[in-house]
Amino acid sequence: MTTTTRLTQQLTFLVEADKLKTILRRTLLTDSSRQENTAEHSWHLALAAIVLEEYSYVPINLGRVLRMLTLHDVVEIDAGDTFAFDKAGNATKEDRERRAADRIFGLLPNDIGSDLRSLWEEFEAGSTQDARFANAVDRIQPFLQNTRTRGGTWRIYNLTREEVLHRMDPVRTALPALYPMVLATVDEYFASR
Repeated sequence: MTTTTRLTQQLTFLVEADKLKTILRRTLLTDSSRQENTAEHSWHLALAAIVLEEYSYVPINLGRVLRMLTLHDVVEIDAGDTFAFDKAGNATKEDRERRAADRIFGLLPNDIGSDLRSLWEEFEAGSTQDARFANAVDRIQPFLQNTRTRGGTWRIYNLTREEVLHRMDPVRTALPALYPMVLATVDEYFASR
């Protein structure tokens, strides 16, 4: 492969990744002005991982975590954002996202595409301490948005306390120092409804 071909593939992937800016999530911005997009979500997760690293109960490789968080939702370009509480959407999510991963990571040169695909798979499987930390951060970020928007998606979709706490379980297991705050906040919100 020539350097020109390799660079062309890399730039093609980067242009494709720009589409994440057009994928709307259900979560509202903290000022409730609009829904966030997936690119904003990914950026905020990376920032959250940097800020919250000290709360991991085991050492993590922050560089690997940041790579996972930056690319974990790139499949949404093709698969769309599947709301965590959408039962029908979640039934087909794995298949849709695997097909998207095949195409999108396939745009890259094989070595980079394979490396990024394996990080995506690791995140999805939650198979390492880094992936479990990344998944917990992926729960904290929309949690903060929901707490700042009078319940946000919890309220809009009439979620139960149990549904929210189930979704927050990765925080309990990977960021146990943060879980008492999560539990207290969820209990306070549901007590006031």
